[in-house]
Amino acid sequence: MLTHTHYPGCLLGVVADGMGGRSGGRKASDQAMLTAKQLFDRYAPDTDDGHALLKQIAEEAHLVIRLTAISSEQEPHSTLAVFLINPGGECYWAHTGDSRIYHYNGSKLVHRTLDHSYVQTLVDSGELTEEEANVHPKSNILMGCLGTDEVPPVRHHFIPRLQPNDVLLACSDGVWHYFTSTEIGSAVSMLSPREATEFLIQKARSRARGGGDNLSLVIVKVEAL
Repeated sequence: MLTHTHYPGCLLGVVADGMGGRSGGRKASDQAMLTAKQLFDRYAPDTDDGHALLKQIAEEAHLVIRLTAISSEQEPHSTLAVFLINPGGECYWAHTGDSRIYHYNGSKLVHRTLDHSYVQTLVDSGELTEEEANVHPKSNILMGCLGTDEVPPVRHHFIPRLQPNDVLLACSDGVWHYFTSTEIGSAVSMLSPREATEFLIQKARSRARGGGDNLSLVIVKVEAL
């Protein structure tokens, strides 16, 4: 979670889940995070466009990761889930890959991102349910992310004004894979962001039984605007 130096109430939540071997994946996610921070530091919410900022973050992070792949002979890739909150309560999202963003009001799910994954295409076509997709043997196959040969698919979402009791959660698949949307909603509505983070990480590790993936998440709860 990044807070703007010059604009109180301006926040950027970022999750980047790297792939491509231990060093390649870490390098890709680090580059995505660094790109987000550098561009956010130059962002001015009273004059700049939030949608354009997130688009630029995805495009520049993709380019940097591609250049790294050429120079290092690795194949680093990364997902990206990023949300921007302006001081007035406007909220912009962007994501590529299977890291997700959830929007709750209290415990009620308002909206969430749809993964760029093979199993999501099966869900979209009615061949699988969400529950079946979670346990499908090909659930880890992505249809797009940062650092691939093709330009990554990036979906955007806009919330005109966040409301009191709204909660935003961005997380890697190592987190959401082990929970239903209802379970996540209960956790983020009943607990503080720090408590919910600790609970979800602990419970994901327990349910993974030693076989879990990277656990990355950021939670913001709106109390008042």
